[in-house]
Amino acid sequence: MKTLLVAFVLLLSCGAACARESGLLAPERVDAHRHLPTPPEPGSPANDADLAELHRIEATRSEADVARARSDAADKSIFLFRSVFGDKFAKENLPALDALGARLAHDEHEANEETKTVFHRPRPYKTDGTLHPVCKTSEKDDSYPSGHATLGYVLALTLIDLAPERRDAILARADEYGRNRLVCGAHHPSDVAAGRLTAYALHAVIALDPRYREELAAAKAELSRALGSARAE
Repeated sequence: MKTLLVAFVLLLSCGAACARESGLLAPERVDAHRHLPTPPEPGSPANDADLAELHRIEATRSEADVARARSDAADKSIFLFRSVFGDKFAKENLPALDALGARLAHDEHEANEETKTVFHRPRPYKTDGTLHPVCKTSEKDDSYPSGHATLGYVLALTLIDLAPERRDAILARADEYGRNRLVCGAHHPSDVAAGRLTAYALHAVIALDPRYREELAAAKAELSRALGSARAE
């Protein structure tokens, strides 16, 4: 995994040349699909293990689990981490952070679009009719990697840049966000794992952009003021 991640980051690392007006990263310079593992083939032991895990989750998920998963499915903003930072961690208090989060969401979507098309993996409920998804479904064969999981980890890594002392709580929330795609029945476990790998590589590239560092500094000062924490300065 470590070797794969290094190769993936080297492939993506195009530095400040990646910057573009609509986001921090030039998606056309990202060939993530070349170094992601190929998703498990239908009927393979790995794919069967994916589906078995989804059946296990479906059999044990509670109404509360479903409600949280649906809430996460509808939230692609950086404020999905409010449980880590508290009630003041809100859009109305943090416009610079909100803008940075929106840029990152744009870049995640653009970077993943080609990858999803290349792998063309059907959603689990399309290949296993005995599964019962509880969130919004898609007819597109775009399951791999999970966009939600990718975004959740990209946002998490950015927040760790802002508040490294909260790293464990931030990553735990990102893990929960990714797992909720399984509670939804919207993705395979290997889709979520691929999203996490993609996120670490994307963040490594984005962090090289001077504009990211400028926006991060503004968001850090803003977060300090909003939360009243001298540490964030």
